[in-house]
Amino acid sequence: MSSSSTSGVWVRSRRQFLQKSAFGFGSLALGHLLDRDGLAFAAETASRRANPLRAKKPHFPAKAKSVIFLFLQGGLSQVDSFDPKPALARWDGKLLPADYQGGKLLLAQINAFEAKFMQTRRTFKKRGQSGIEISDLFEQTAELADELAVIRSCYHESFIHGPALSMLNTGSLRLGAPSLGAWTLYGLGSESDSLPAYVVMTDNYLRSSKSLYGTGFLPATYQGTLVSTVGPAFENLSPSPHIGLGRQRRILDQVHRWNRRHLETRGDDSRLDARMNNYELAFRMQMAAPELVDLSKEPEHVRELYGIAGKQTARFGGMCLLARRMVERGVRFVQLYSSGWDGHSECDKGHLKVAAKMDRPVAGLIKDLKQRGLLESTLVVCVGEFGRTPVMQGSNGRDHNPYGFSAWMAGGGVRGGKVIGGTDEFGFAAVEDRVHVNALHATMLELLGLDHKRLTYFFEGLERRATGVGETGNHSIASRLLEG
Repeated sequence: MSSSSTSGVWVRSRRQFLQKSAFGFGSLALGHLLDRDGLAFAAETASRRANPLRAKKPHFPAKAKSVIFLFLQGGLSQVDSFDPKPALARWDGKLLPADYQGGKLLLAQINAFEAKFMQTRRTFKKRGQSGIEISDLFEQTAELADELAVIRSCYHESFIHGPALSMLNTGSLRLGAPSLGAWTLYGLGSESDSLPAYVVMTDNYLRSSKSLYGTGFLPATYQGTLVSTVGPAFENLSPSPHIGLGRQRRILDQVHRWNRRHLETRGDDSRLDARMNNYELAFRMQMAAPELVDLSKEPEHVRELYGIAGKQTARFGGMCLLARRMVERGVRFVQLYSSGWDGHSECDKGHLKVAAKMDRPVAGLIKDLKQRGLLESTLVVCVGEFGRTPVMQGSNGRDHNPYGFSAWMAGGGVRGGKVIGGTDEFGFAAVEDRVHVNALHATMLELLGLDHKRLTYFFEGLERRATGVGETGNHSIASRLLEG
């Protein structure tokens, strides 16, 4: 066997060659890390770790600085609210036509061909100068039709609550993906140093708990903060009367040094990073949070606007008023959950009961934001995890329907008084200008100044993004929403 030379070192076998040259392969990776892009990436990583929630520049000029996301947990019936279907009155009590393609869609609990059509009990009217048809289910919100852009052609692929909730909140049917709020913080950071950047409130319970506002594979510091709407909004925030701020600061500094030393032995642990950042935030919140949640400081006419004194509207009204106060103080993403929209039985009665709790507060929120000059910079979005069927289930109920449902947006540069897309004649499936949930998220991100294709995070060998990589998330309808 002939001898050869590698970098001036003679080798006598293939084994020796591989042993001598193995370090060369490693040097290729080292060279990548040391080039200009690698150094820039390292600098960005170090900077983000030092202050992961610092405010960041958007990809392009933004229309909105913050989001208030109204989520109708359970699934609002589009044919009883924002998507009028006169054909249902003509077909009331009849079975689907045998040749109707929409009947082949999978539903959660019923066979569409064995169920009879059920017309709406609500009354639709043309609202505002734009003439958008909205039902009396949301009578006060409907008065603001000229501020709303109604999207009647939303859709996705799951008729089960769990995956559907995950899709609407994270853009993925599978658990473990970051929430849209977490993606927003990752892309834009926070404008407030003394309040959480991403806040979640609910008037009842959350079906999928923390996964709806979690960070998934993103660093833990981007997770939402659940604020209680019963009792103290923030627990364990009042300092001990026996420890002054100076002493508290010294204790926190010492704990921070210990945590930093511990972190050096654990590598890149985002959970410990997040805990350290939360300690600092909690220290600053001791001053800002009590003032934030003190709604008694609001004038009586503002409290009246939100229905704070009303028996039905007090809780959700308080949530909406807090949301306005939060975005006013730089909170980036506020998510409000309204529960009770799952209308499997007596859908109309159930919807009327729940709508009575939120209609006035939501209308008050939009009016208040506009009066204060905040609506243009605050994107308000309202949607549920899916819609409901135009056919009856059980006793006047409606089954889950992810194939065609409605959402609306206001503020954030959106020009109201318009309708985008449409469902078929019965309201079963989106057929005109279909808007997948990924596209809905892409639109929200674009209005915030973020290109959803550039907002990526490298995880498990792939560049992940909030809108997935399929065709459904490759388009945004922001330009149509911004048209005059």
